[in-house]
Amino acid sequence: MNTKILSHFLVFISISVILFACGNNNQDAVTNENTIKAPQNLSYELIKVYPHDTLSYTQGLEWKGDTLIEGTGDYSKSYLHLLDTTMKVIKGPLKLNGPKVAYEDAIFGEGITQFDHKIYQLTWKTKKVFVYDAKTLQKINEFNWPYEGWGLTHNDSSLIVSTGGSNIYFVDPNTFSIQRTLGVYNNYGYVSDINELEYVNGKIYANLYLHDNIIQIDPQTGLVTGNLDLSDILAKASAKYDPKTVNGGYVLNGIAYKKEAQSFFITGKCWPLMMEIKLK
Repeated sequence: MNTKILSHFLVFISISVILFACGNNNQDAVTNENTIKAPQNLSYELIKVYPHDTLSYTQGLEWKGDTLIEGTGDYSKSYLHLLDTTMKVIKGPLKLNGPKVAYEDAIFGEGITQFDHKIYQLTWKTKKVFVYDAKTLQKINEFNWPYEGWGLTHNDSSLIVSTGGSNIYFVDPNTFSIQRTLGVYNNYGYVSDINELEYVNGKIYANLYLHDNIIQIDPQTGLVTGNLDLSDILAKASAKYDPKTVNGGYVLNGIAYKKEAQSFFITGKCWPLMMEIKLK
C-alpha cells in the first residue's frame, strides 16, 4: 500500500470512529431521555362549590388558617383582599379602599403569598414586589425584581417565583435576591407558561397559562411528576356558563391548599365559582 493510499485509509478509519462515537452518544442521549418518567395522571373528587366574584381576575390564592388571601390582576382592577370560609370579603379596620388594597392604574397585580406575617405580591411588567403587613394590609416594603412577575408561593425558608417561562426561582424573603433557579421539565422537555403556584407537602403545584391542567413539580429536580386535568371542573360544578366564552383570557388560575381540610381550592380569572377538591 503506497503512502497516499495509506493516508486516505487512515483518514477513513478516523472519521468512522468519530461517527460511531457520536452515534453512541446520541443513542445514549435518546436512551436517557426515554428514561424520564411521564407525569402520573392525577384525579380528583369535587367536595364543594363556592361563589367567586366575577370581577376578580385571580392571580394569586392562598389560605392562612380560615382566611383566604386573593390577589387579582388587570389594569385598574388589581387588588388584594381577604375572604372568610364562605368566600365573603372580610370587613375590617382597613382604610385602603375598604377591605381591598387597590393599586395605581398602571400596576398589574400578579401572584401572592404570606410568609412570616407578611404578604408579598408580584406585579407583571413593572417588576415591583409589594410587601404588606398580614394583619393590617398596610404596605411596609417594596422590592425590585428583574423579570416579569407571575406566580408566587413559599416553602419553609424561601419564596418561590414563576415568570411565565420554564424556570422557577427560589428567593430570599428578606432581600428578594435569587438563591436558586430550577428548570421545570417533563419527558418531552422543558415546560413553559408556568403561572400560579402553591407549595404543598414537599411538591410545587402550578397552573399553566391558557391550559386546563395543574402540574405537580419536584422542587429538587424540576421534574413534572403529576398532571391534573381540570377541563371538566366547571361542568362538574354545574357552572351556568364557561367564562372563556365571555373572554378567552378568563382561564383556570388559582390554587390554594387548606391544610386543615387537606383540600385544594381552585378557581380562574373572573370565574363565577370556586371549587374545593381533594386529590385521589
